[in-house]
Amino acid sequence: MPANCNPQHFNSLNRRGFLSLGLLAGTSLTLPELLRSNAAYGDLKDYKNFEGTAKSIIHIFMPGGMAHQESFDPKPYAPIEYRGEMGQVATKISGEVFGDTLAKTAQVADKLTVIRSMTHGEAAHERGTHNMFTGYRPSPALIYPCIGSVVSHEYGPRNNLPPYVCIPNMPTEFAGSGYLSSAFAPFSLGSDPAAGGFKVRDLDLPKGVDDSRFATRRSALEAVNAHFQKKEKSDDLTAMDTFYDRAYSLISSPAAREAFDIEKEPAAIRDEYGRNTAGARMLLARRLVQAGVRLVNLTYGGWDMHNSIVAGFRGQMPAFDQAFSTLINDLDRNGLLKETLVMVSSEFGRTPKINAQAGRDHYPKVFSVVLAGGGIKGGYIHGSSNATASEPEELAMGPEDLFTTVYHCMGIVADKELMAPGDRPIEIVDGGKVIKELLA
Repeated sequence: MPANCNPQHFNSLNRRGFLSLGLLAGTSLTLPELLRSNAAYGDLKDYKNFEGTAKSIIHIFMPGGMAHQESFDPKPYAPIEYRGEMGQVATKISGEVFGDTLAKTAQVADKLTVIRSMTHGEAAHERGTHNMFTGYRPSPALIYPCIGSVVSHEYGPRNNLPPYVCIPNMPTEFAGSGYLSSAFAPFSLGSDPAAGGFKVRDLDLPKGVDDSRFATRRSALEAVNAHFQKKEKSDDLTAMDTFYDRAYSLISSPAAREAFDIEKEPAAIRDEYGRNTAGARMLLARRLVQAGVRLVNLTYGGWDMHNSIVAGFRGQMPAFDQAFSTLINDLDRNGLLKETLVMVSSEFGRTPKINAQAGRDHYPKVFSVVLAGGGIKGGYIHGSSNATASEPEELAMGPEDLFTTVYHCMGIVADKELMAPGDRPIEIVDGGKVIKELLA
């Protein structure tokens, strides 16, 4: 019997109890699956050798296709059927304006880069989303890994935390590990941090299991595994020990668990972000990167506004505006902005002309992406769309260039080859280039 076991607890574990240890660490907890990279891939790099300008990424995805005309690329001098009914607000970038629901974000524009010339050819939600999570056009032959899974593969976990977290859940299948092992899939919260009584699944002990019994189960599992390792001498068992050990470390580490506890934030900070979906998600994202998570993906809103686009923006954008501007300021005052790359993206933009339902339809030919921090230049507009926001006018930029540049900031060489099924070498990004004008 292991020395640190409680005999009463140990004696109560029968064969079913031993099997349930696997459930505690595996099925009930997704972490061992997600943290499998250490033993299988040897991807833990010495943090001192980090060469990128960004240590973490916060990717804020606006699902549905956010209109660039009403947000980051207004056209105040275009005819009304193109510019729409919303007004504009001056920004801290001389001569540049944002949509009038972004008044607070306009005041942090000196810390942002706005790319106004993003373009690709995919007008369907699924295909556009694939582009903007992977840097690749969809392929019927292969599912590509998203940026979070690539970062997880290349760097692994830090400070006992999952390397890639989705708030609140994985928003699309294209936010997954693709052809890489499921070990590099995201850790999803399972519930919204804005909800009352918010708790992260997998971080609490199962009902009826206190800390003492948890320690007993871990010791018992170690004893069982040691027996089978001696008998079978299997490398797989050693690897599984590592996966379980990571999961146990997260559950048993107060600092790791605290990173997910938004209630630890002062009331004034929570109020500054906004006590709503956007505010809670962005505040939690800041807590997670501050604690050591490498990439946080969060989603906010629904931007597929074929109808009543003005009402849609006025209903959803103010909360984003408050939370996003606070996130940028909060990262900055905590000394985190210089090492945290923030990206705001959507799968595509919207049509140049307002339609008969007072909305805009799908339009991938030109749209906007916002970057900040992590080695990205501040107070910069990259590229432009034409006078009616119908096509790029200068410095057209595709997803492959965006992702190559973001990977560069993370210290990852985008044309590095990873192995797909069948031992096929596949570049992380195919054909992209680092856009040096975006870099600080």
